[in-house]
Amino acid sequence: MTAIRKFGAATIALLCLATASLAEDHPDGMHVHDAYARMSSLSAAVFFMVHNNGTTNDRLIGARTDLAAKAELHGHAEDADGVMTMGRIEGGIALIPGQAHAFARGGDHVMLMGLTADLTDGDVIPLTLIFESGAEMTLDVPVDNARKPAATMDHSGHDMPQDAAAD
Repeated sequence: MTAIRKFGAATIALLCLATASLAEDHPDGMHVHDAYARMSSLSAAVFFMVHNNGTTNDRLIGARTDLAAKAELHGHAEDADGVMTMGRIEGGIALIPGQAHAFARGGDHVMLMGLTADLTDGDVIPLTLIFESGAEMTLDVPVDNARKPAATMDHSGHDMPQDAAAD
């Protein structure tokens, strides 16, 4: 076997291993990872990454937990004056096969309002995500107030309403 063929065979073997490893990290269907929550006195914001590894479109349309009176999909938008505002995402979030959507600080997130328990770092919030297809997925979301946002997601310089402190 020539050196080029050996190199080609080795490259193919590595790609097969890498693909198998990715499949384990991101299984078929809807997959959520890297979930965590940040707390304020009366609310919490939940962040995560969702991957649609299935073959059909779906839409995240809601969330619920017994630890809050209300759970809503929220996003940030900049108004004409450059001020960031936060509000409910109407109609949910499209999840296209083969793509991912980040729920990250300064962007989309699940807002938990009217917390029914005092939660601190290390506590776990059971959160159920609701999809338009009728599927539901329950996550165990750890509270992690010390976690730092990704550099590209840090909007800490924007004026935000006081009760949005969990973001």
